[in-house]
Amino acid sequence: MEISQELADRVMRLVVSPEYRPSKPKQIAATLNLDADDYRELRRTIKQLVLEGRLIYASNHLIISTGAIGGPLDRIRGVFRMAAGGQFGFVRPGDSGDGAVSEDLFIPPGQTGGAFEGDLVEVKVRPSRRGGSEGSVSRIIERSRRQFTGTFNMVDGRPAVYLDGTPHDAPVFIGDIQGLPIEKDDKVFVEVVTFPGENGKGGEAVLLERLGSSTNPGIDTLTIMRQYGLPDEFPEAVIDEARQRADEFDEDNPPADRLDLTGQLTLTIDPYDARDFDDAISLVREDEGRWRLWVHIADVGYFIHPGGQLDQEARQRATSVYLPDRVIPMVPEIISNHLASLQPEKVRLAKSVEIEMTDDGTVIHSEVHNSVIRSDMRLHYRLVDQFLEAPDKYREKWGDAICDMLRDMHSLAMTIRKRRFKRGAISMDMPEVKLELDRSGKVKGAYRTENTESHQLIEEFMLAANQAVATWLDDAGLKFLHRIHPPPERRKLRQLSHFVRDLRLGIDSVESRFEIQNVLDRVAGTPLEDAVNFAVLKSMNKAVYGPQTDGHYALDMQHYCHFTSPIRRYPDLTVHRLIDRLHAGEKTPDESVGALLQLGHHCSDMERNAAQAERELTELKLLHYLKKHLGDTMTAVISRVFADGFLARCIKLPVDGYVSVDQLPSDQYRFERRGQMLVGFKAHHRYRLGDQLTVKISRVDLIQRELFLEPVKNHSVGKSNPNDRSVKAGKSGGGKSTYKDKRKKERRQKGKRKRR
Repeated sequence: MEISQELADRVMRLVVSPEYRPSKPKQIAATLNLDADDYRELRRTIKQLVLEGRLIYASNHLIISTGAIGGPLDRIRGVFRMAAGGQFGFVRPGDSGDGAVSEDLFIPPGQTGGAFEGDLVEVKVRPSRRGGSEGSVSRIIERSRRQFTGTFNMVDGRPAVYLDGTPHDAPVFIGDIQGLPIEKDDKVFVEVVTFPGENGKGGEAVLLERLGSSTNPGIDTLTIMRQYGLPDEFPEAVIDEARQRADEFDEDNPPADRLDLTGQLTLTIDPYDARDFDDAISLVREDEGRWRLWVHIADVGYFIHPGGQLDQEARQRATSVYLPDRVIPMVPEIISNHLASLQPEKVRLAKSVEIEMTDDGTVIHSEVHNSVIRSDMRLHYRLVDQFLEAPDKYREKWGDAICDMLRDMHSLAMTIRKRRFKRGAISMDMPEVKLELDRSGKVKGAYRTENTESHQLIEEFMLAANQAVATWLDDAGLKFLHRIHPPPERRKLRQLSHFVRDLRLGIDSVESRFEIQNVLDRVAGTPLEDAVNFAVLKSMNKAVYGPQTDGHYALDMQHYCHFTSPIRRYPDLTVHRLIDRLHAGEKTPDESVGALLQLGHHCSDMERNAAQAERELTELKLLHYLKKHLGDTMTAVISRVFADGFLARCIKLPVDGYVSVDQLPSDQYRFERRGQMLVGFKAHHRYRLGDQLTVKISRVDLIQRELFLEPVKNHSVGKSNPNDRSVKAGKSGGGKSTYKDKRKKERRQKGKRKRR
């Protein structure tokens, strides 16, 4: 019997969910919001699932799963997502196309069935000891990819490749390479023909391309692009369509039905090296103490027609990728850096968000216009910071109008920011690492970006525009891609509370946004800052795209979407198109929830893929640089502590290196969770989270992409009594050893039990 696999998956998701109670088919149809025609299909689907042994009819025609009565485990299909480290993962149940939203299913270690990131799998569902359900991969239906980068080596006399980005330590074997110019540790590109099992063994592949020596920094970018499936050039059909749009656009004759804002003073503020300018700001002081803020966003949608070659390519890429030595744009540079870019003294098309505010930053009215603007001046962040420090220096050069507007922009943005944090927003800013490269692509230096007030100024106005647009569309009852940040799980908050308590910061509980921000403020500017920021970030869920109105936890916003960067993010472009359909008066301007769910998953996955590629290439280039400086010493701060060693983040070059406990001065070390430290109970050495060290670069492993360090000196504590648990310098544990007291008490109690 032919049935709808999507409907079957949807029924099985419902029946195996913890909330399900045995129901009749009509009740199931009502729960799934099925109409009369779909109900007939539902009955056929249930009969087939019963024949397959996945469901059974209980008394009174109630439907239950066979797994509920101890029979074979229930099965669903979905996409496998590998967790960091690759030992476990999650399965996102397949979309039924009707808007049903389901939770990801946890796949514990040893139950992944050899699945890789993005594979379509069949999963057996069972109750979890943690509550709810978990699964085990029973079958891999379809591989998401077959081509991988890796490192060539000879293993037991056979040519083999260790694949990048997989959880396996064992290699896959390739065919005869006799006569090929390939050497040990070369980076290669292969296609897997037989995938390894869950133990990582048994894989076979064919060699497609030799990328180059792993010691050559010049191939780093190519390796990462191949590993993460990043596109290189745009197809010719896409370029042709972009050229056609350029020929059609007449800057001197913009569309007549747009709001003309070319006479309004408008500024852009971007990074110094930016080439695509997708946002601009105007600000006007109104009577009665009100502000009228205009956030102008490049109207990319005017040039990218739905369904065209440009649109299909942009949708597939979903995001621009910013690698250290190049940008892989979402749309061709003809549009991103020219037609749509809000360049100074150029007439450009925009979507302008008009926001009326009171002096304290309260929004009293907002509206979105299709507009025509002309940017008066292009500024960059460093220049604006210099202006804010000495505004009078720039008055003669820039004029009063620009200087006054910049001053007002700063004042309003800081007011909005203060109001936002007072209401409970969390500052989740983790500094980015920027590399300084020479002409050959080799690292000559690196630094961490600072979130200065010029950055905060633009950030607040972009957040205000995103929130205003989302609120307007939500109030209209329309479906669109929100930017969703779910609240953290209580389990993760408890773990964060334990971590913070162990640091002796005087904070016992971290349950609310206010308490989390209090912790971040407490450690700001201290050696603990990176470690605590990482712990807070780890406790949070990832922000994703979807049609659900679940709000944004960190921003403390119920209505939020991405609208302000359509040049580099496809979700923003979809919101722009919805606004166009609204302005055109279409009766049903929005898309179905099912279609938006699918698109949201795709955009979230591509965003994650881009972020991983950017992060890994940055680390790889830094490792190449450090390999030339073996034996050099650097200053570092302990960023994470484990039972067998710790990670130390170098200050000058922001990269983490591992220090094994074997590299520490001779002692008997124990990991103390309270205080997050390794303490020696023989020679009294101590290494604690946040300690500042001098370390030596001992080894760089370019294959595993790891840095190993040796400690030279601990500047924070040096030798100390391991029983001193105080955090603040100068306080010592001057009494008896609590550890020895505890052991004496345990021995006394053991002796009493024996005497009994």
